[in-house]
Amino acid sequence: MNTSSSRLPAEWEPQSAVLVAWPHAGTDWAERLAAVESTYVALVGALARHGETLVCVADDALREHARARLAAAGADLARVRFIGIAYDDTWLRDTGPITLVGAGGYVLNDFRFTGWGGKFEATQDDALVEGLVERGLFVAGARHRPIDFALEGGAIESDGAGTILSTWKCLHLRHPDKTRAEIDAVFADTLGASRVLWLDSGYLEGDDTDAHIDTLARLAPDDTIVYQSCTDPADSHHAELARMADEIAALRTTDGRAYRTVALPWAQPILDDGRRLAASYANYLITGRAVLVPAYGDVADAEAARLIGLAHPGRVVEPIPCRPLIWQNGSLHCVTMQLPAGVLAAS
Repeated sequence: MNTSSSRLPAEWEPQSAVLVAWPHAGTDWAERLAAVESTYVALVGALARHGETLVCVADDALREHARARLAAAGADLARVRFIGIAYDDTWLRDTGPITLVGAGGYVLNDFRFTGWGGKFEATQDDALVEGLVERGLFVAGARHRPIDFALEGGAIESDGAGTILSTWKCLHLRHPDKTRAEIDAVFADTLGASRVLWLDSGYLEGDDTDAHIDTLARLAPDDTIVYQSCTDPADSHHAELARMADEIAALRTTDGRAYRTVALPWAQPILDDGRRLAASYANYLITGRAVLVPAYGDVADAEAARLIGLAHPGRVVEPIPCRPLIWQNGSLHCVTMQLPAGVLAAS
Protein backbone atom coordinates (compact mmCIF):
# COMPACT_ATOMS: atom_id res chain seq x y z
CA MET A 1 0.00 0.00 0.00
CA ASN A 2 1.44 3.35 -1.03
CA THR A 3 1.19 5.94 1.75
CA SER A 4 3.50 8.49 0.12
CA SER A 5 0.77 11.13 0.19
CA SER A 6 -0.06 10.46 3.85
CA ARG A 7 1.47 11.92 7.00
CA LEU A 8 1.40 11.31 10.73
CA PRO A 9 -0.31 14.37 12.22
CA ALA A 10 1.11 16.17 15.22
CA GLU A 11 -0.66 15.51 18.50
CA TRP A 12 -1.76 19.15 18.71
CA GLU A 13 -3.77 18.91 15.49
CA PRO A 14 -7.60 18.49 15.63
CA GLN A 15 -8.79 15.20 17.09
CA SER A 16 -11.91 13.03 16.95
CA ALA A 17 -11.37 11.46 20.36
CA VAL A 18 -8.87 9.93 22.75
CA LEU A 19 -8.79 6.16 23.19
CA VAL A 20 -8.17 4.51 26.60
CA ALA A 21 -8.74 1.06 28.13
CA TRP A 22 -10.25 0.63 31.59
CA PRO A 23 -8.09 -1.41 34.00
CA HIS A 24 -9.56 -4.58 35.45
CA ALA A 25 -8.60 -7.59 37.56
CA GLY A 26 -7.39 -9.51 34.50
CA THR A 27 -4.68 -6.92 33.80
CA ASP A 28 -1.43 -6.29 35.62
CA TRP A 29 -3.25 -3.63 37.64
CA ALA A 30 -5.06 -6.25 39.74
CA GLU A 31 -2.87 -5.79 42.81
CA ARG A 32 -3.62 -2.04 43.01
CA LEU A 33 -6.81 -1.76 41.03
CA ALA A 34 -8.61 0.74 43.27
CA ALA A 35 -5.70 3.18 43.16
CA VAL A 36 -5.28 3.11 39.39
CA GLU A 37 -9.03 3.35 38.82
CA SER A 38 -8.95 6.68 40.66
CA THR A 39 -6.50 7.93 38.04
CA TYR A 40 -8.72 6.69 35.22
CA VAL A 41 -11.75 8.42 36.72
CA ALA A 42 -9.81 11.69 36.79
CA LEU A 43 -8.37 11.11 33.32
CA VAL A 44 -11.62 10.25 31.54
CA GLY A 45 -13.45 13.01 33.40
CA ALA A 46 -10.89 15.54 32.16
CA LEU A 47 -10.94 14.16 28.61
CA ALA A 48 -14.74 14.39 28.51
CA ARG A 49 -14.61 18.05 29.50
CA HIS A 50 -12.66 18.82 26.35
CA GLY A 51 -13.76 16.28 23.74
CA GLU A 52 -14.87 12.74 23.03
CA THR A 53 -13.42 9.71 24.81
CA LEU A 54 -13.50 6.07 23.72
CA VAL A 55 -13.16 3.64 26.62
CA CYS A 56 -12.31 0.02 25.90
CA VAL A 57 -13.91 -2.41 28.37
CA ALA A 58 -13.37 -6.17 28.58
CA ASP A 59 -17.03 -7.11 29.17
CA ASP A 60 -20.48 -5.74 30.04
CA ALA A 61 -19.86 -5.91 33.78
CA LEU A 62 -16.77 -3.74 33.45
CA ARG A 63 -18.68 -1.34 31.22
CA GLU A 64 -21.32 -0.80 33.89
CA HIS A 65 -18.72 -0.56 36.64
CA ALA A 66 -16.73 2.09 34.74
CA ARG A 67 -19.89 3.98 33.84
CA ALA A 68 -20.95 4.05 37.49
CA ARG A 69 -17.52 5.23 38.67
CA LEU A 70 -17.50 8.01 36.10
CA ALA A 71 -21.09 9.05 36.79
CA ALA A 72 -20.39 9.26 40.52
CA ALA A 73 -17.48 11.61 39.76
CA GLY A 74 -19.63 13.84 37.56
CA ALA A 75 -18.05 12.93 34.22
CA ASP A 76 -19.92 13.99 31.09
CA LEU A 77 -21.05 10.54 29.95
CA ALA A 78 -22.55 11.99 26.78
CA ARG A 79 -18.96 12.36 25.59
CA VAL A 80 -17.87 8.86 26.61
CA ARG A 81 -18.33 5.85 24.32
CA PHE A 82 -17.62 2.33 25.58
CA ILE A 83 -16.19 -0.37 23.31
CA GLY A 84 -16.27 -4.03 24.28
CA ILE A 85 -12.95 -5.66 23.34
CA ALA A 86 -10.29 -7.90 24.88
CA TYR A 87 -6.88 -6.53 25.92
CA ASP A 88 -3.92 -7.72 27.96
CA ASP A 89 -3.21 -4.36 29.51
CA THR A 90 -4.02 -0.67 29.20
CA TRP A 91 -1.00 0.92 27.47
CA LEU A 92 -2.90 2.06 24.38
CA ARG A 93 -0.19 4.48 23.26
CA ASP A 94 1.70 1.36 22.22
CA THR A 95 -1.15 -0.88 21.05
CA GLY A 96 -3.66 1.53 19.50
CA PRO A 97 -3.70 2.62 15.84
CA ILE A 98 -1.04 5.03 14.60
CA THR A 99 -3.27 6.93 12.20
CA LEU A 100 -2.11 8.75 9.07
CA VAL A 101 -4.07 11.42 7.26
CA GLY A 102 -3.83 12.64 3.70
CA ALA A 103 -5.56 13.28 0.41
CA GLY A 104 -6.19 9.55 0.05
CA GLY A 105 -8.03 9.32 3.37
CA TYR A 106 -7.06 7.71 6.64
CA VAL A 107 -4.58 4.89 7.12
CA LEU A 108 -4.82 2.89 10.37
CA ASN A 109 -1.27 1.64 10.85
CA ASP A 110 -1.29 -1.61 12.82
CA PHE A 111 2.33 -2.27 13.74
CA ARG A 112 3.32 -5.51 15.43
CA PHE A 113 3.23 -5.25 19.22
CA THR A 114 5.65 -7.60 20.98
CA GLY A 115 5.15 -6.61 24.61
CA TRP A 116 8.13 -4.22 24.44
CA GLY A 117 10.50 -6.75 22.99
CA GLY A 118 8.95 -9.87 24.51
CA LYS A 119 8.92 -8.69 28.11
CA PHE A 120 5.17 -9.34 28.59
CA GLU A 121 2.31 -11.34 27.07
CA ALA A 122 0.84 -9.34 24.21
CA THR A 123 -1.38 -11.59 22.09
CA GLN A 124 -4.63 -9.72 22.74
CA ASP A 125 -2.96 -6.32 22.63
CA ASP A 126 -1.40 -7.13 19.26
CA ALA A 127 -4.92 -7.84 17.91
CA LEU A 128 -6.45 -4.63 19.33
CA VAL A 129 -6.38 -2.48 16.19
CA GLU A 130 -7.92 -5.22 14.05
CA GLY A 131 -10.62 -5.68 16.70
CA LEU A 132 -11.45 -1.97 16.69
CA VAL A 133 -11.71 -2.03 12.91
CA GLU A 134 -14.01 -5.06 13.03
CA ARG A 135 -16.32 -3.20 15.41
CA GLY A 136 -16.95 -0.50 12.82
CA LEU A 137 -15.28 2.20 14.84
CA PHE A 138 -13.79 4.06 11.88
CA VAL A 139 -15.27 5.80 8.86
CA ALA A 140 -15.84 3.91 5.63
CA GLY A 141 -12.71 4.03 3.52
CA ALA A 142 -10.28 4.21 6.42
CA ARG A 143 -7.63 1.64 5.46
CA HIS A 144 -6.40 -0.89 8.00
CA ARG A 145 -2.72 -1.52 7.33
CA PRO A 146 -1.08 -4.42 9.22
CA ILE A 147 2.69 -3.86 9.28
CA ASP A 148 5.14 -6.63 10.16
CA PHE A 149 7.48 -4.31 12.01
CA ALA A 150 7.60 -3.86 15.79
CA LEU A 151 6.88 -0.27 16.73
CA GLU A 152 5.12 1.28 19.72
CA GLY A 153 3.41 4.65 19.51
CA GLY A 154 5.36 5.90 22.50
CA ALA A 155 8.59 5.44 20.55
CA ILE A 156 7.86 8.19 18.02
CA GLU A 157 7.00 11.89 18.00
CA SER A 158 5.73 13.72 14.90
CA ASP A 159 5.58 17.41 14.05
CA GLY A 160 2.92 16.71 11.41
CA ALA A 161 5.21 18.01 8.67
CA GLY A 162 7.40 14.97 8.06
CA THR A 163 9.82 15.09 11.00
CA ILE A 164 9.91 12.11 13.38
CA LEU A 165 11.80 12.24 16.69
CA SER A 166 12.84 8.95 18.28
CA THR A 167 15.47 7.23 20.40
CA TRP A 168 17.98 4.89 18.77
CA LYS A 169 18.19 2.64 21.81
CA CYS A 170 14.55 1.54 21.59
CA LEU A 171 14.43 0.92 17.85
CA HIS A 172 17.84 -0.74 17.80
CA LEU A 173 16.79 -3.17 20.53
CA ARG A 174 13.59 -4.01 18.64
CA HIS A 175 15.46 -4.42 15.33
CA PRO A 176 19.15 -5.16 16.01
CA ASP A 177 19.66 -6.27 12.41
CA LYS A 178 18.65 -2.92 10.92
CA THR A 179 20.70 0.23 10.38
CA ARG A 180 19.43 3.73 11.01
CA ALA A 181 19.09 4.27 7.28
CA GLU A 182 16.95 1.14 7.00
CA ILE A 183 14.67 2.24 9.84
CA ASP A 184 14.51 5.73 8.32
CA ALA A 185 13.22 4.04 5.16
CA VAL A 186 10.58 2.12 7.15
CA PHE A 187 9.41 5.37 8.72
CA ALA A 188 9.29 7.04 5.32
CA ASP A 189 7.09 4.23 3.98
CA THR A 190 4.82 3.74 6.99
CA LEU A 191 4.67 7.22 8.57
CA GLY A 192 5.27 9.52 5.62
CA ALA A 193 8.47 10.72 7.29
CA SER A 194 10.83 12.95 5.33
CA ARG A 195 13.49 12.80 8.06
CA VAL A 196 14.15 11.15 11.42
CA LEU A 197 15.89 12.90 14.32
CA TRP A 198 17.57 10.29 16.54
CA LEU A 199 18.56 10.76 20.18
CA ASP A 200 21.34 8.49 21.46
CA SER A 201 21.12 9.51 25.13
CA GLY A 202 18.32 9.54 27.68
CA TYR A 203 16.76 6.96 29.95
CA LEU A 204 14.68 6.73 33.14
CA GLU A 205 15.09 4.15 35.87
CA GLY A 206 11.94 2.05 36.14
CA ASP A 207 11.14 2.41 32.44
CA ASP A 208 10.75 -0.94 30.69
CA THR A 209 10.07 0.49 27.22
CA ASP A 210 13.79 0.82 26.43
CA ALA A 211 13.72 4.63 26.40
CA HIS A 212 10.51 5.59 24.63
CA ILE A 213 10.77 9.14 23.36
CA ASP A 214 7.49 10.16 25.04
CA THR A 215 9.09 9.79 28.47
CA LEU A 216 12.04 11.96 27.46
CA ALA A 217 11.35 14.62 24.81
CA ARG A 218 8.27 15.88 23.00
CA LEU A 219 7.77 17.88 19.85
CA ALA A 220 5.58 20.95 20.39
CA PRO A 221 4.21 23.76 18.20
CA ASP A 222 6.41 26.53 16.81
CA ASP A 223 9.51 24.34 16.43
CA THR A 224 9.72 23.59 20.13
CA ILE A 225 11.06 20.54 21.98
CA VAL A 226 9.92 19.97 25.56
CA TYR A 227 12.20 17.60 27.43
CA GLN A 228 12.76 16.04 30.82
CA SER A 229 15.80 17.49 32.55
CA CYS A 230 17.58 16.49 35.74
CA THR A 231 19.11 19.29 37.75
CA ASP A 232 20.40 17.21 40.66
CA PRO A 233 24.09 16.35 40.10
CA ALA A 234 23.83 13.61 42.72
CA ASP A 235 21.02 11.83 40.86
CA SER A 236 21.87 8.78 38.75
CA HIS A 237 20.11 10.35 35.75
CA HIS A 238 22.03 13.61 35.75
CA ALA A 239 24.84 12.84 33.30
CA GLU A 240 22.68 10.90 30.84
CA LEU A 241 19.93 13.53 30.68
CA ALA A 242 22.53 16.29 30.37
CA ARG A 243 23.93 14.49 27.31
CA MET A 244 20.40 14.22 25.93
CA ALA A 245 19.88 17.97 26.47
CA ASP A 246 23.06 18.65 24.51
CA GLU A 247 21.85 16.43 21.67
CA ILE A 248 18.51 18.25 21.59
CA ALA A 249 20.30 21.62 21.51
CA ALA A 250 22.23 20.43 18.44
CA LEU A 251 19.11 19.42 16.48
CA ARG A 252 17.94 21.69 13.68
CA THR A 253 14.62 22.43 12.05
CA THR A 254 14.11 21.80 8.35
CA ASP A 255 15.22 25.37 7.64
CA GLY A 256 18.38 25.02 9.70
CA ARG A 257 17.40 26.80 12.90
CA ALA A 258 17.86 25.51 16.44
CA TYR A 259 14.68 24.33 18.13
CA ARG A 260 13.26 26.37 20.96
CA THR A 261 13.68 24.17 24.04
CA VAL A 262 11.74 23.85 27.29
CA ALA A 263 13.43 21.94 30.12
CA LEU A 264 10.99 20.34 32.55
CA PRO A 265 11.79 20.17 36.27
CA TRP A 266 12.85 16.98 38.01
CA ALA A 267 10.63 15.20 40.52
CA GLN A 268 12.24 13.83 43.65
CA PRO A 269 12.81 10.05 43.55
CA ILE A 270 9.63 8.01 44.03
CA LEU A 271 10.33 4.52 45.37
CA ASP A 272 8.13 1.45 45.64
CA ASP A 273 9.57 -1.32 47.83
CA GLY A 274 12.99 0.13 47.03
CA ARG A 275 12.35 0.24 43.26
CA ARG A 276 12.67 3.64 41.59
CA LEU A 277 9.66 4.60 39.49
CA ALA A 278 9.83 6.56 36.23
CA ALA A 279 8.17 9.88 37.08
CA SER A 280 8.49 11.86 33.86
CA TYR A 281 6.67 15.13 33.28
CA ALA A 282 7.33 14.76 29.54
CA ASN A 283 4.65 12.05 29.43
CA TYR A 284 1.79 14.54 29.02
CA LEU A 285 -1.18 14.36 26.61
CA ILE A 286 -2.33 17.04 24.18
CA THR A 287 -6.06 16.97 23.45
CA GLY A 288 -8.21 19.13 21.23
CA ARG A 289 -8.66 21.93 23.78
CA ALA A 290 -6.43 21.00 26.71
CA VAL A 291 -3.10 19.60 27.72
CA LEU A 292 -3.26 17.01 30.49
CA VAL A 293 -0.10 16.88 32.58
CA PRO A 294 1.13 14.22 35.03
CA ALA A 295 1.08 15.10 38.72
CA TYR A 296 3.07 13.00 41.17
CA GLY A 297 2.45 14.79 44.47
CA ASP A 298 5.83 16.47 44.10
CA VAL A 299 6.78 20.10 44.65
CA ALA A 300 7.78 20.29 40.98
CA ASP A 301 4.26 19.43 39.73
CA ALA A 302 3.08 23.04 39.47
CA GLU A 303 6.17 24.28 37.63
CA ALA A 304 6.02 21.39 35.18
CA ALA A 305 2.37 22.16 34.44
CA ARG A 306 3.16 25.85 33.94
CA LEU A 307 5.98 25.16 31.48
CA ILE A 308 4.01 22.59 29.51
CA GLY A 309 1.13 25.07 29.30
CA LEU A 310 3.47 27.76 27.93
CA ALA A 311 4.68 25.33 25.27
CA HIS A 312 1.08 24.68 24.19
CA PRO A 313 -0.59 28.12 24.23
CA GLY A 314 -4.36 28.36 24.00
CA ARG A 315 -5.01 25.10 25.83
CA VAL A 316 -6.37 24.55 29.31
CA VAL A 317 -3.83 22.83 31.56
CA GLU A 318 -5.25 19.99 33.65
CA PRO A 319 -3.08 18.04 36.12
CA ILE A 320 -3.93 14.34 36.41
CA PRO A 321 -2.79 12.30 39.45
CA CYS A 322 -0.41 9.77 37.90
CA ARG A 323 1.44 8.30 40.85
CA PRO A 324 -0.59 5.05 40.60
CA LEU A 325 0.35 4.68 36.92
CA ILE A 326 4.11 4.77 37.39
CA TRP A 327 3.91 1.67 39.59
CA GLN A 328 3.54 -0.17 36.27
CA ASN A 329 6.33 1.84 34.61
CA GLY A 330 4.28 4.27 32.50
CA SER A 331 2.35 7.48 32.88
CA LEU A 332 -0.38 9.62 31.32
CA HIS A 333 0.65 9.65 27.66
CA CYS A 334 1.36 5.92 27.76
CA VAL A 335 -2.26 4.98 28.57
CA THR A 336 -3.86 7.14 25.86
CA MET A 337 -3.96 7.34 22.06
CA GLN A 338 -5.48 10.26 20.19
CA LEU A 339 -7.42 9.74 16.97
CA PRO A 340 -7.31 12.48 14.33
CA ALA A 341 -10.37 14.53 13.42
CA GLY A 342 -12.80 12.81 11.07
CA VAL A 343 -11.57 9.22 11.41
CA LEU A 344 -14.37 8.01 13.69
CA ALA A 345 -17.65 6.68 12.37
CA ALA A 346 -20.81 8.11 13.94
CA SER A 347 -21.86 6.24 17.06
